[in-house]
Amino acid sequence: MDKLTLRRPDDMHLHLRDGAMLRGVLPESARHFARALVMPNLVPPVVTAAHAVAYHARILKALPEGAAFQPLMTLYLTEDSDPDDVAAAAASGLVSAVKLYPAGATTNSHGGVRDVARVQAVLDRMAEIDLPLCVHGEVTTPSVDIFDREAVFIDTVLDPLHRAHPHLRIVMEHITTTHAVDWVRAQDDRVAATITTHHLILNRNHLLVGGIRPHYYCLPVAKSEEHRQALVAAATSGEPKFFLGTDSAPHVDALKESACGCAGCFTATNTMPLLAHVFEDQGRLANLECFTSIRGASFYHLPLNNTRLTLTRQDRPQTFPDKILTEAGPVTVFDPGFPVHWRVEA
Repeated sequence: MDKLTLRRPDDMHLHLRDGAMLRGVLPESARHFARALVMPNLVPPVVTAAHAVAYHARILKALPEGAAFQPLMTLYLTEDSDPDDVAAAAASGLVSAVKLYPAGATTNSHGGVRDVARVQAVLDRMAEIDLPLCVHGEVTTPSVDIFDREAVFIDTVLDPLHRAHPHLRIVMEHITTTHAVDWVRAQDDRVAATITTHHLILNRNHLLVGGIRPHYYCLPVAKSEEHRQALVAAATSGEPKFFLGTDSAPHVDALKESACGCAGCFTATNTMPLLAHVFEDQGRLANLECFTSIRGASFYHLPLNNTRLTLTRQDRPQTFPDKILTEAGPVTVFDPGFPVHWRVEA
């Protein structure tokens, strides 16, 4: 196959940041994606319905003229979140999910949840109104090895949470382990997971062998090759529980290439060609549309996109820009480390 036309994709986990960075990176997602679930971990975070309304307006203002792109808003769950405000945000139609960050787990998560018992009222109301909970699935206990934090979170936090709220729809974001794949598969259809572009390509050797490569550092951190292969199998399977959430997370180079670099891979620019490569390599290119354009929309009860996107395979490898230049500073585009022959038709 050298040409593939599919419904325009959705990105069900995207970081757009704010201000100059928002203006710089938003066109990269709007170029290929019809919708994106926008993460709320700004400074200050998007906690209330009013915050979501204001952030949504800033995103729309930053869109390139003529761009057809719909931001789906999320709220940042805190131990002080108001169940009534969350319900009102959902009823407005603007907010599509609430995001649970364990405090200290990732970028701008210091205001997140330290004790899940203190957000039970919000979770109860979300189950009642059928508002999904998106979860960053890692514990932050210092004694737990960073490569084990996802598995420990599932066993000690997520599984008990799901049992306590069986009617709550849950998305385990950016899964990275066979344990997560198996756990999600074992649950009912109220549980799903997003898988990122970079976790389908990277294992921990890419990050650490031959020197530390800061632009491959993300959270959850890339795991061993065994885990990467499990993610590829799940993503390309066509199963309804797994769909795309790029977790494309821009940081200026100065904050990545430092003594304490920020976590995040910026994949908004080249995700679709990279995914076509991965799916073709597995002989499952026909399942790409399910992963990028159908399963996520179905889980979030959204209509499927009517517009189309076409990918073509060419003999000459595709070239991507090394960096996106923003008013905030340069942002390095994810480099897969292999030639990519797929490109999105203009």
